[in-house]
Amino acid sequence: MAKKYRVGIIGHTGRGDYGHAVDAAFRKQDNIEIVAVADANEAGRAAAQKRNGAKTAYADYRDMLAKEKLDIAAICPRWIDQHHDMLIAAAEAGCHIYMEKPFCRTLKECDAVVNALEMRHLKLGIAHISQYSPVLATVVKLIGDGVIGDLLEIRGRGKEDQRGGGEDLWVLGSHIFGMMRSIAGGSAKSCFATVTQDGLPVVKGNVKEGPEGIGLLAGDHVQASYTFAKGVTGYFASRKGMAGKPTRFAVQIFGSKGIIELESGYLVKADLLRDSSWSPARSSSKWETITSAGIGKPEPRTDGTYEGGHIAAFTDLIDSIEKDHDTKCGARDCTAIIEMIAAVFESHRVAKPVELPLKTRVNPLSLLT
Repeated sequence: MAKKYRVGIIGHTGRGDYGHAVDAAFRKQDNIEIVAVADANEAGRAAAQKRNGAKTAYADYRDMLAKEKLDIAAICPRWIDQHHDMLIAAAEAGCHIYMEKPFCRTLKECDAVVNALEMRHLKLGIAHISQYSPVLATVVKLIGDGVIGDLLEIRGRGKEDQRGGGEDLWVLGSHIFGMMRSIAGGSAKSCFATVTQDGLPVVKGNVKEGPEGIGLLAGDHVQASYTFAKGVTGYFASRKGMAGKPTRFAVQIFGSKGIIELESGYLVKADLLRDSSWSPARSSSKWETITSAGIGKPEPRTDGTYEGGHIAAFTDLIDSIEKDHDTKCGARDCTAIIEMIAAVFESHRVAKPVELPLKTRVNPLSLLT
């Protein structure tokens, strides 16, 4: 019989809650048993236990990790300031981990978690659900097959709502950077960026504590370029209050023979334009839809929800545990995504391009003078 994995849910009502319904999604897995939930908020803890069917509830997640023999800890809060401590505690308890993104606040915290997991041979999956998208997998294959020629550029933007700028870089840019890395085939090599507030370069006086436990934050407009292998360049920008309708939250992939546009999310929409001029107005080419089945084919899958993305990520995590392989977005991948975020502020701080991996492992904004 297939192993049934014992899962403990860590939430924190009022401080990141349960992310994008991470705990509810676990209930849809036949090989998962939710044995306990931990939440410091009494009312939230009772509601979560009722919602996810946990047998036992704890006020302190450390008590749960100590008393329950868990296979997997689900770290659900969105607020990132708690992630490092929760991740280290789960690793020390011998748990594999599934968690809400982003990973950790600083590269120093990321490094500690990577070490704690790897020394115990533990696996990590994260709710960067775009990484598990079958449409992304199809797009990567099409690029490899040369459908848009040689890969030249990848451009991405955040949602550019009232979080635009530094907060957008953290909360939504993390999804874009995960997709960039998948498309480019690896980590960025360098970054050059500028960060401004009200049109002026960010200085120490602009730095403040960000929302959702992000830590030190600044800027209502960020512009960044990245170099990848084989001459590929990545771009990311976000400006507060400049949201598009429909949203520009997506990546555009430019090749020598055409463009692919891919939205962020699971089982997302993608389109192809076979036009080397990159200009539909100057070409007879028309946009073609890409689904998980290929170009111009109906989408055969019906699991295109955020929950479907969680389930795909759970499945990948369990497969990685049983077959001892890396997950599609493991702890080192998560660190590389945080590094692309941190590199924006570090490049701005030193006013020149910076090489990745970064030497600075603390929040670069703490070093602004």
